[in-house]
Amino acid sequence: MSDETELETETIDRTLAEELLSVSRTAVGDELRSITYFTEDEVEQIYLRSDLEQTADLVGFADHERLGFRSQSAYRNTQLGEYQATVRMFENGYLSRVIRGPHGVWVTTDDMSMDRFKELTTATKSVLDDHADTVSTDGDD
Repeated sequence: MSDETELETETIDRTLAEELLSVSRTAVGDELRSITYFTEDEVEQIYLRSDLEQTADLVGFADHERLGFRSQSAYRNTQLGEYQATVRMFENGYLSRVIRGPHGVWVTTDDMSMDRFKELTTATKSVLDDHADTVSTDGDD
């Protein structure tokens, strides 16, 4: 979706989408580029800043980011503590991925401080945790 004021969702619960947009806008502000929600089976972009083109390969990104569902176990019981998020740096911005239970979100941003990434992670984790029981997983009908 490219319009900043209208939130259209197809596969994600509208309340969840609205909460993710709200906490992301609060934590990131004008540096927010996009928000994409994903599960093992679904992917939906719920926000795209109006000055950006819809050219991202969401399915390709989702396939890569879904590896996080399996790779989180590699960091269990380390001295680093509990896994929080993944931040990737690119030439034109950053991608921050948070996975909680059966679902996750990646948020792309312009350059911003690490403290703001931490705020974004905390807020996003809270929303995903609050909605974890509303996600359909394999075997659910």
